[in-house]
Amino acid sequence: MSTVRHNEPLIRIVKRDTISRPKSWGIRIAAVLLALLISGLFIYSVTSLNPADVYKAMYEGAMGTTRRRWITIRDVMVLLCIGVGLAPAFKMRFWNIGAEGQILVGGCVTAWCMLNLGTSLPTPVLILLMAVISIVAGAVWGILPAIFKARWGTNETLFTLMMNYVAIQITSYCVALWENPAGSNTVGIINQQTGAGWFPDLFGQAYGLNVVIVLALTVGMFAYLKYSKQGYEIAVVGESHNTARYAGIKLSRVIIRTMAISGAICGLAGFLAVSGVDHTISTNTAGGRGFTAIIVAWLAQFNTFIMVLISFLLVFLQKGASEIASQFNLNDFASDVITGIILFCIIGSEFFINYKLIFRKKKGGAKA
Repeated sequence: MSTVRHNEPLIRIVKRDTISRPKSWGIRIAAVLLALLISGLFIYSVTSLNPADVYKAMYEGAMGTTRRRWITIRDVMVLLCIGVGLAPAFKMRFWNIGAEGQILVGGCVTAWCMLNLGTSLPTPVLILLMAVISIVAGAVWGILPAIFKARWGTNETLFTLMMNYVAIQITSYCVALWENPAGSNTVGIINQQTGAGWFPDLFGQAYGLNVVIVLALTVGMFAYLKYSKQGYEIAVVGESHNTARYAGIKLSRVIIRTMAISGAICGLAGFLAVSGVDHTISTNTAGGRGFTAIIVAWLAQFNTFIMVLISFLLVFLQKGASEIASQFNLNDFASDVITGIILFCIIGSEFFINYKLIFRKKKGGAKA
């Protein structure tokens, strides 16, 4: 009788049950250091530049002057706002890929208010009205795919993605309708002379109000997801629909309510982008941040406080890449490779946080 010998693999991948917070952050820090080392080797091998000089230029590009620091903070706040909006939907395992569209519809209604009500309402009232209308517009854009998902089980990924294209076409129509000057295919800076609908300075800074609004949302969403009954329902639905039904949770209500909140906050991000940042509207108002915010939400594991750090890192890399491309006469591809290496290592670190490698042991019991 022949016997079959089953060889144990050299390396097995096993999902971790738990991991301590210091160890998880140690893995992330090691990933960042590894990324800097690999990027340094790439920089030196391709350009013969000193990696330390390149990293210094990246810092200067993002934080080198007071103006650059506030522009970085401004962009971090917009990205963070979108990430906070996506957090409840993704925690519920509802793949809201439609943040770009929700931002655009929020931005369109904000621009409409600035153009049509800027001369008839005081700025504080106008800003409050724009915030409310942008929230409603974003919520409607989020509710539509949620209703179809809850009632008829449609694929939310495709539905929300397609709604981005609808929002882009609506924005294109608005740009053509509000074109200024004629033939420019742009809206131009809205209310440039009067500043009607523009965020006022706060703490002596043009973007101070942006910071206050987004940080308030960050704290509020953290408390909502962690301590409220609705946050508990979102977590249960995200873990298992069957468990949620067994617990007496009405799935359709949770799905629609959560997507209304998600869309509303993304719509508010459109309000921030138009009224608090660009003071205009275009199809580039979202600028791909609706997709970048998915990385923010996922890497932070829906913890909005950690999203602050990740949002800052992504914006820092973007500003730094632009600076080294101009300062060292590198093309955008080289700077994007450096950014990609760093992001790849950071995202890859999540694998080692969630899984561990077990090496085959020798017959004597010692590890191979």
